[in-house]
Amino acid sequence: MAELGAHITAASAGDDRPSIFEAVAQDSLMAAVKPALQHLVKVLAESNPGRYGFLWQWFDEIYVLLDVLLQQHYLARCSASFSENFYSLKRIPMGNCRQQPLAAAGLPKRQHWKSLLLLVLVPYLKGKLEKLVSTLREEDEYSIHPPSSSWKRFYRAFLAAYPFVNMTWEGWFLIQQLCYILGKAQHHSPMLRLAGVRLVRLTAEDILALEKKLGGASSHPAPSIKTRVQSAVRKALGTIAFSLSTGLSVSVFFLQFLDWWYSSENQETIKSLTALPTPPPPVHLDHSSTLLPKLKTVCPLCHKTRVNATALSTSGFVFCYRCAYSYVKAHQRCPITGYATELQHLVKLYSPES
Repeated sequence: MAELGAHITAASAGDDRPSIFEAVAQDSLMAAVKPALQHLVKVLAESNPGRYGFLWQWFDEIYVLLDVLLQQHYLARCSASFSENFYSLKRIPMGNCRQQPLAAAGLPKRQHWKSLLLLVLVPYLKGKLEKLVSTLREEDEYSIHPPSSSWKRFYRAFLAAYPFVNMTWEGWFLIQQLCYILGKAQHHSPMLRLAGVRLVRLTAEDILALEKKLGGASSHPAPSIKTRVQSAVRKALGTIAFSLSTGLSVSVFFLQFLDWWYSSENQETIKSLTALPTPPPPVHLDHSSTLLPKLKTVCPLCHKTRVNATALSTSGFVFCYRCAYSYVKAHQRCPITGYATELQHLVKLYSPES
């Protein structure tokens, strides 16, 4: 049994393929970075909504822009993504050529741009789709749309089909990994196959070429102002990407620690260690604000008697459910305190009479 499974943990002497554990580890690295950064941004937004609230509201788009710079930097210089380079791997074009190109030479343009799009665009679209499904489920649960509307029938059909589409997507990746383990495929991920590349380990020649490329400066003078401007822009983008990559390389273990610390399995331990007394009311709240009605039974948003009283767990203020839902969905904050708030922070209140 051990002999049959030996190829899973180690490759043969003549095989340049990474093991399945190396391949999966580099995939999980970038998957752990985004939630950790998202938590840090959320903490900043909750501490100062006016200054950092936009970071939370546009986090996905800002993260995509930074990810494009980071992956473009590594694909151009090392023929690999950030996580692949972290595990000493590189991408080479598919083919039967025995002489592998050096990592410092970069990928052909076609494989380069396909790799960049699949590395950045696919995770972004998948995350947006998951958020859309979560929102539609909440709206369906609370019957925001009229029961007979054609839109409601459409998204109910979409919600019914989404689990099967997601299962097919995940099953595609699982089958590809099983084929890779059994030696029937050259890729552990369908995304590599779509990009027309495969992963191999860095060689000693690759490492020397990368060191020479990073250490050597260009000695050719710029022939024109246009070339100088292009060179300056390229150098500035490279500096930004290098700073991002260096920061991520240094903090990667810290980010994975945050991912473990805030995992669902560790929540009970966190609650016992970080239990604090009830915080005081918001210090920046203006009690003379005209937004707050004098009668406690009146909604601060519509200024009518509350219907389906709902509290925001982030601030404790009570509104009509429809008022609170519409405002939080549009602004992602409490209308009174400005605290960062999401739809899951809405808490339905039940009076003894009901």
